[in-house]
Amino acid sequence: MNILIAGCTVLPMTASEADAHKYFTGNIGITDGRIAFAGADPQQAAAFRARCGTSLREIDGRGKVAMPGLVNLHNHVSMSLMRSYADDMPLMPWLTEKIWPFEAKLDGEDIYLGARLGIAEMLLGGTTTFVDMYWHSDRVADAVTETGIRGVVCPTFVGASYDAFEPEALRMAEKYASGGHDRVQIMLAPHAPYTCPPEALKKTLKIAEQYGLGIQIHISETLDEQQTIREQYGKTPVEHLRDVGLFERPVLAAHCVYVNDSDIEIMARYGVSVAHNPQSNMKLASGIAPVVQMLAAGVNVGIGTDGPSSNNDLDMWEEMRTASLLQKVATADPCSLSAYRTLQMATVHGAKAIGREGELGVIVPGALADLLLVDMERPHLSPRNDLIANLAYCGKASDVDTVFVGGEIVVEGGRLLTSDVRALCREAGERVAEIKQRG
Repeated sequence: MNILIAGCTVLPMTASEADAHKYFTGNIGITDGRIAFAGADPQQAAAFRARCGTSLREIDGRGKVAMPGLVNLHNHVSMSLMRSYADDMPLMPWLTEKIWPFEAKLDGEDIYLGARLGIAEMLLGGTTTFVDMYWHSDRVADAVTETGIRGVVCPTFVGASYDAFEPEALRMAEKYASGGHDRVQIMLAPHAPYTCPPEALKKTLKIAEQYGLGIQIHISETLDEQQTIREQYGKTPVEHLRDVGLFERPVLAAHCVYVNDSDIEIMARYGVSVAHNPQSNMKLASGIAPVVQMLAAGVNVGIGTDGPSSNNDLDMWEEMRTASLLQKVATADPCSLSAYRTLQMATVHGAKAIGREGELGVIVPGALADLLLVDMERPHLSPRNDLIANLAYCGKASDVDTVFVGGEIVVEGGRLLTSDVRALCREAGERVAEIKQRG
């Protein structure tokens, strides 16, 4: 499909933080799922119209901002079935008393339904790529394929469940790691250093090396985790995973709330990316990650929502605003984590964390056409004294008008085209009621 978005404000996310010229009024051409051009010259648009002829669909972008699709860097999307199921609890009781017993009742069909529900929420809010960590990852991948989103699907295990994880990981790697599945990407996801023994981590590392896969893992989420790892190994979790050899592969580390200067230096040296989950960390009282320090040290930090049971939503706009404001209060510096840097974290940094730098997170010729149109003609986005600040501090998921993934329109006029949202919500409610009755 050939698409021309005409007369929009283009925020390509290619400028540096210091560059005043971060956006322009112009046009975007899309061909074969990629950006053909993005520019202010009307002659480009005229030439594109002439070249495409009757195969062109033109979209009026006036009053809208075109920006790259958001990358939700850490998620457990099928936990949408556990939204508001376990709240106002510390992390470990939350896990052991509520979440893990509920999860023990889930089968692949439940996880598929939960994934579809969470994906619907994300697409409506402009998230075009998400990184997941859950069981029955094949069913999450099915939901990705059917709904039109882009997903990094990560088979996972906790401790003794490694024996079930290995065949699933090998099966998923064989199916997706060889290519031919543009919207499904695979990483491996041992849960955390305190739940996964070194022997299992080393086995995971071998599979990752065999198939050229990255690894996603929770690291240093709580003080309890810090204490546990120090008691077992005499090291911080970051030092422990370095010594196990995990950082020899590309690693996406979720949380990193309790990392010291030495840990940060290690992560920067090994190219570890971090998924910052401010609202989940706040809700579980886990703490505040030192994002400003990590960025200053050269660590690539993106933004994730975490699962909808610990957040309780998948709204990246809320997450961006929270991420910035939380760093300002934590550092007692209102200049820390600026609006533009926050937008970079949700786009450019997220793309880099999953090995798609230059392909996702930017609007440039040749990049994948994963982008969204934000309707700026809303009271809370007016006036536009500062467009960047309006997006980062005022933007809402409901402002997203149109969403493209790989050049395909999946949301139009604020309506999801790939799922019946109301029917999906009803089905999810009925399924949860049935799950609760299971023995």
